[in-house]
Amino acid sequence: MALKRAMNAELTRYVSRNFPRRFRPKTRHRHRVVLGIGGNIGDVERRFEHLLVWLQRDRRVVVLQTAPMLQNPPFGFTAQEDFLNSVLEVSTSMSPQRLLRYILHVERKFGRRRTFANAPRTLDIDMIFFDDRVIRSEHLVLPHPHWHERDSVCIPLSYLGRNR
Repeated sequence: MALKRAMNAELTRYVSRNFPRRFRPKTRHRHRVVLGIGGNIGDVERRFEHLLVWLQRDRRVVVLQTAPMLQNPPFGFTAQEDFLNSVLEVSTSMSPQRLLRYILHVERKFGRRRTFANAPRTLDIDMIFFDDRVIRSEHLVLPHPHWHERDSVCIPLSYLGRNR
């Protein structure tokens, strides 16, 4: 069970055994990627723990560190429950496009159903940064647009810098 601390009227920080945590894996993967994770359906905290185990069992991705979780209000479609969000730093040798396909696959495995923009979801995984690359394509934009405007990314991301 996570320890929680209110940051203000809208934001609560959660700390658990694995969020935040720095891992010391040996890896030969050449790319560093920051993934944003979130959800607001069901036991999201437990789902984050399961996601961490899932990723650690896959040799294509190595988890380097995690940040605390942040409970925050939804944006866009606001008539839904608050979200729990965090960020992970991983290493991989996959290309950005291949990693995107992998992420979409993982979301589906964790019950993600895309119904409409900003809809409630079991698990959302976004690529925030992929090395220092800038990509503007139909299916992938890096860095993630508007990441710097979202508390759900900026606050957890600030903890990754502390762990480096």
